[in-house]
Amino acid sequence: MSNLPEKPKAPPASAAVSDFLKRVEAMPQARPANGRRGRLVFAMDATASRQPSWDRACRLQGEMFQATRDMGGLAVQLAYYRGFMELAATPFLTDSAELTRRMSGVQCLGGQTQIGRLLQHVLNESRKERVNALVFVGDAVEEPVDPLCHLAGQLGLQGTPIFVFHEGDSAEAGAGFKQLAKISGGAYAPFNAASAGALAELLRAVAVFAAGGRAALTRLGGPAAQRIAGQLPAPKR
Repeated sequence: MSNLPEKPKAPPASAAVSDFLKRVEAMPQARPANGRRGRLVFAMDATASRQPSWDRACRLQGEMFQATRDMGGLAVQLAYYRGFMELAATPFLTDSAELTRRMSGVQCLGGQTQIGRLLQHVLNESRKERVNALVFVGDAVEEPVDPLCHLAGQLGLQGTPIFVFHEGDSAEAGAGFKQLAKISGGAYAPFNAASAGALAELLRAVAVFAAGGRAALTRLGGPAAQRIAGQLPAPKR
């Protein structure tokens, strides 16, 4: 019989999601100026293992648009990588049906992650016009983390926090994703195939933040919004 101490059990996905949402009240204001729509890049890993998650996201993305209608709405760009060095992005769209149509036409293909190329793309977009938030949904990091962290820091300087929603239980991927979120001033949350409702809440919370800033997120309430707020840096005085 072993006398070694037992390893602490990881919290269930629902508890982790709750904890994530407790952290966004401290986020700096991100409300778009001059009444313009908030701009959000919704980025996904579209390599072969991701097809079930892609199909699920197609059904859930309408939550982002619905949650922001009373705040002037949201413009969402879908970006994804798949196959051999393929990185694609739509224009910024303001219609949920059009985004769903474009997502439904994409089939996932085998290949390695291209997170660095994706972050560079979002950085280029943010330099043209501010991107209020980047949402990334993925399950793996197959690239050196240090260059990714450098890009994440540059996005943070541009005012584009990264919200990473990590599917699966890879500790290595989770450690990398957490660094990207923290360095950019964003937040990290795990989820799994059984927690589609949690993913919907997370997407809604980030969309509200992108469209209306921290105050709007605080008014939204709920465990998702609370958890995002607590991970983000306190506003500068």
